[in-house]
Amino acid sequence: MWHSRRATEALNIRYPIIQGPFGGGFSSSDLVAAVSNAGGLGSFGAHNLTGDQIRSVVAEIREKTDKPFALNLWVSVVDEGGHGLTGPEYVAALEAFAPFYEELGISAPPPPENHIENYEEQVKALIEARPDVFSFVFGIPSVDVLARCRTAGIKTMGAATTVAEAKALEAAGVDIILATGLEAGGHRPSFLKAAEESLVGTLPLVPQVRDAVSVPVVAAGGIGDARGIKAAFALGADAVQLGTAFLACAESNATDAHRDWLFDNASDDTVLSRVFTGRLARVKRNRFTESAPAPLPFPLQAWFTGVMKNTAAKVGQHDLASLYAGQGSPLLKHRSVEALMTALLAELDPQFLKSQNPIMETDNV
Repeated sequence: MWHSRRATEALNIRYPIIQGPFGGGFSSSDLVAAVSNAGGLGSFGAHNLTGDQIRSVVAEIREKTDKPFALNLWVSVVDEGGHGLTGPEYVAALEAFAPFYEELGISAPPPPENHIENYEEQVKALIEARPDVFSFVFGIPSVDVLARCRTAGIKTMGAATTVAEAKALEAAGVDIILATGLEAGGHRPSFLKAAEESLVGTLPLVPQVRDAVSVPVVAAGGIGDARGIKAAFALGADAVQLGTAFLACAESNATDAHRDWLFDNASDDTVLSRVFTGRLARVKRNRFTESAPAPLPFPLQAWFTGVMKNTAAKVGQHDLASLYAGQGSPLLKHRSVEALMTALLAELDPQFLKSQNPIMETDNV
């Protein structure tokens, strides 16, 4: 049956549908719980949280669901040259960003200090909190971390943008591989080569990864409806991950304006750019993506754009905000997890849906 796949067994979920994790404050415990309670795998992007915040988030999620869920971290938290700036380099950066700060009426950030996330602290907190799944991007955790996850009963799922990355993940002992095509919204999590040299589409990537590895494969990138899910299964995927489709739901922490744009016809105008964080990401094409100064290495670029893009989003000045979206955005129709999951399941297998009355186990949401 379409819903009985290796990934559902490995993740202990009813349906092979995974919600993509969102960092930068877009994730919410309500979204994670709603997806998990509906039979999928909810995910929380925790790469910008401290250890204590991770423990708090996990406790909050567990108050809303007793179903499996995932926490996501970035294995690599700093790029070459991203550790800091000299005094003259800081002044030069301020000069480049000053017009945008002035336009929004905000103060410039101080020199970057303690701007790099403590990955070791995050991993320690994650393993102590014991989510069902540790998903990660931008690299492979150490042998020790993967072993500690196995001991704790935590499944591991790593993102690959090329076949070589998929092979490296399997060789390291990762349980599940996420094959993410260039159509996906958000950051391109390449780690063996530069992201610009690793732009493989979902259509060619998934079957190549399926042929190259023996562990379960999850397809991601541009999947916005049941047709995309069926196509991913035909390509050999054991499950699918939908990001933008869940970001558009009311349960996410996206702004209303961000959600409204996702349902607008103009949401097909996305671009891969480094201007918001210093790492390549698919976002709405706007004035900042077209006119920003040459980006600094990650996370320095994020240090200087953080207050700018957050303020721009709050005041509705979208030409300076980072609105993440995948190329499947024009396919979106549903504004809640219940509506989205019901529609997907009804089209994937209407008889199964009718016979099982399966979704929306929401008593504890």
